[in-house]
Amino acid sequence: MKHFVVEATYCAPIEQVREAYPRHRAWLQKGYNLGLFLCSGPKDPPIGGYLVARAKSGEVLKAMFEEEPLNFERLATFTFTEFQPVKRQPWTEKWFGEGAEVTA
Repeated sequence: MKHFVVEATYCAPIEQVREAYPRHRAWLQKGYNLGLFLCSGPKDPPIGGYLVARAKSGEVLKAMFEEEPLNFERLATFTFTEFQPVKRQPWTEKWFGEGAEVTA
C-alpha cells in the first residue's frame, strides 16, 4: 500500500461547497468502510480540506476521486502527495503497517 495526503482547495463559494457536504461525506464514508481513509477534515478557515489515504497506487486513488462530489461538481481541486510513514504512533500500526488489511 502507498500512503497519501490529499489536499482539497475549494474553487466555488463556501455556500455551494456546504450544499455538497452530505454527498461528499457519503462518498468519504465509502472510503472509510473500505479501510482506505484514516482521517479527513476541513481547513480552518474553510478554504479546503485534508485527507490521509492509502491505495495500491496514486492512479487508483485518483480514479476514486473522479466520483468524489466536490471534484465531479467542480467545487474543489485536489492534489495528491505520496509519503512514506516511517515514524508513527503504535496505535496506527494496524493501518500503516505492512500487510494492513483493506477490503478493496
